[in-house]
Amino acid sequence: MTGEDPGPLVRLFGLTGGRARPPGESFNLVAIVTTVSIPFEQPDLGPEYLAILRTCRRPTPVADVAAQLRLPINITRVILGDLRREGLVTIDRPQPAAQAIDERIYREVLHALRSL
Repeated sequence: MTGEDPGPLVRLFGLTGGRARPPGESFNLVAIVTTVSIPFEQPDLGPEYLAILRTCRRPTPVADVAAQLRLPINITRVILGDLRREGLVTIDRPQPAAQAIDERIYREVLHALRSL
């Protein structure tokens, strides 16, 4: 060994155990991650895993998680997949815009159209 720092790529490779894809169902960059629970004892969770759990206490898109932690998106997805498998986070597809509109707004539009 030369004593030189192996660099961030080697560390990231070790962080994911060499995996490049998350376990389970795939998810995209706009999927919403929410922490379900943070275990009281965390002996098996690395600092990146804990940082994601703290970051996602409020619903956060996958892309924002990666940006906040300054991790490559593939590494972030693997870690998120691990956390989902352990039941510590949920990863949900964002609602289409049509479903995100409140029913009240539809009624107001309908009322306005009827008054024309």
